[in-house]
Amino acid sequence: MNFKIYSAFLVASSILSPLLDIGFIDNRALALESNQTLHGNQTIASSLNHSDPNSLNSQLIEPSDRIPDYLAPTEPNLNFAPINAPINAPINAPINNLINTSVNSVSQLSDIKTTDWAFTALQSLVERYGCIAGYPDQSYRGKQAIARYEFAAGLNACLDKINEILSAGLADKISQADLATLKKLQAEFATELSMLRGKVETLETKSNQIAAQQFSPTTKLNILSSFNLSSAFSSGNILAEGLPIAGSIPVARFAARNPITGSPIVGTITGNPNNTLSYSNYLLLTSSFTGSDSLNLILAMGNGNPPSSFYSSAGFSSTFGVPYADSNPVLPSAPNTVGLFEFFYSFPINDNLRLQVGPRILPFRQFDVNRFTSVINGAGGLNSYQSPLANNGLSGAGAILNWRMSEQLLLKAGYLARNDSSFTYFTDSASNPNRGLFGGSNQILTELTYSPSDALNLRFLYSRTYNQAPPAAPLGQPNFPFFLTYSARGVVDDGFGGRLQDSTGDNFVFNFDWLLNKSLGLFGRYSYSSFRIAPVNLAIAGGNVNLQAFQFGLAFPDLGKEGALGTISLSIPFQVLSGRNFLVAGNGDGGTQYDLELTYSYPIQKFITLTPSLFATFNANNFSSNPTIWGAVLRTQFLF
Repeated sequence: MNFKIYSAFLVASSILSPLLDIGFIDNRALALESNQTLHGNQTIASSLNHSDPNSLNSQLIEPSDRIPDYLAPTEPNLNFAPINAPINAPINAPINNLINTSVNSVSQLSDIKTTDWAFTALQSLVERYGCIAGYPDQSYRGKQAIARYEFAAGLNACLDKINEILSAGLADKISQADLATLKKLQAEFATELSMLRGKVETLETKSNQIAAQQFSPTTKLNILSSFNLSSAFSSGNILAEGLPIAGSIPVARFAARNPITGSPIVGTITGNPNNTLSYSNYLLLTSSFTGSDSLNLILAMGNGNPPSSFYSSAGFSSTFGVPYADSNPVLPSAPNTVGLFEFFYSFPINDNLRLQVGPRILPFRQFDVNRFTSVINGAGGLNSYQSPLANNGLSGAGAILNWRMSEQLLLKAGYLARNDSSFTYFTDSASNPNRGLFGGSNQILTELTYSPSDALNLRFLYSRTYNQAPPAAPLGQPNFPFFLTYSARGVVDDGFGGRLQDSTGDNFVFNFDWLLNKSLGLFGRYSYSSFRIAPVNLAIAGGNVNLQAFQFGLAFPDLGKEGALGTISLSIPFQVLSGRNFLVAGNGDGGTQYDLELTYSYPIQKFITLTPSLFATFNANNFSSNPTIWGAVLRTQFLF
């Protein structure tokens, strides 16, 4: 600490002595009206103008995940003032009104003892002038050092308090010795005080302007939009399982068996699809009533019909060669229809526990996240941004608990009853009394994240899924497809074209990201899933379908420009280990599909990002004889 400042405090009156020990590292220990309001005004600007890209980061997502994902849930600290605090409070509004750390007696400060050398002086400041406040945990932290500008801010707060007393005609309450000391310190810190007040005046002007133009005092509005120019082509004919479904959006096929041979029907796809220009749009509304809770509502619409789906087998439409943005986010609703994407309420139970509850929660924004496989600015293909087996983009009603066990360990656990209504032949919704919250398709998830450093995250995910079987088809019509995985990939039956009972699945995922240095990172996943097959016809033996998936990639943060990110991802999305006889679609000819994705996210300016992606799919649909399918997408993304 500056020796000159220290000397001044030793000879100052008891009123100013404890300022030496204020420990004002994050500008909250003193009731510094001007300094706190400066923080508050920055908060308002950030909320409305989105000057801080991390303000939309994940709900308790690992703090070491440096690459922001704007579709991830909001931080627990939303930077909101409480709902009963005016958002356009004057620039000198006391900090006590904003963070509720009012100190009326020095005894309220938990770490101050009567034996402390500055106790008497601190008591005088609290009781006579009221220009001291504690941290939110009611501590004072008097042994922390402060910078010269922080001391000037504290001095300015006391000057403001004394000016208030003088203006109220209570000059007799201030001793002449106190005034003399203040004048000396005011002269000593004249430069710092002048700069501080200039900044405060500038921020006051901006604050008033923002308050007049704000969307809501309790709700933040952010918009994420993408324009997608997409292309896909192959050098030859492609084999795909299933019969084409006329007029389906996106392009899809219906899995069926040959009635004579009992083998899955395989079709040949000739030609190439045309190029497309599509969009997706998300309105993110985040409200807070206490400053630590959040009500999250996302509305979405789009018209994505990716060209690469032209080549896919039944149960694999919109999987390979497709970025997340190039799809209709509210299927099965018609293109260009506004729909509910996500809706939940999040609140802290204590400092380490946080609960999310809602009728529509997206597990992919909570589990199996990775700093380099973001749907916004990383490897965002539908076979890349998460495990293609264990996690999914389907929503559910329920709750998720986040437990910050330590700085290195984060545990998440949740139960979600599926409610996306993605299949038109039944309503698999938690609001449907025929199945309800616990009788329909659902999943139990738990994930442990270990972060030994800011550079490395290791995640271990287990999920138990319950898949509701489709109803019986009308007489004379083929059975409705039973999608094998909870992410609706692959189609199964009893091996002879017959129906199945409800199914369960056990899924295990290991996921890591590692920032080797500021310019290079590694990421990857391994997934293993086992699904139980139980035929309705008890004369037919059941069994299990076992699958695995791999992913490994390289990431290049700040490639070419700060904020840019390049990724290379190689993955095996759906490798069948056993139970092939139950697959109506997904087995192919026993081959193994490989996906290569190259993505480069380049920020043109603060709110616009250009993201070209190149996809190559080898042995598509698990047919080793299929030629390579190439895909290219140029995405222009707007986020504000």
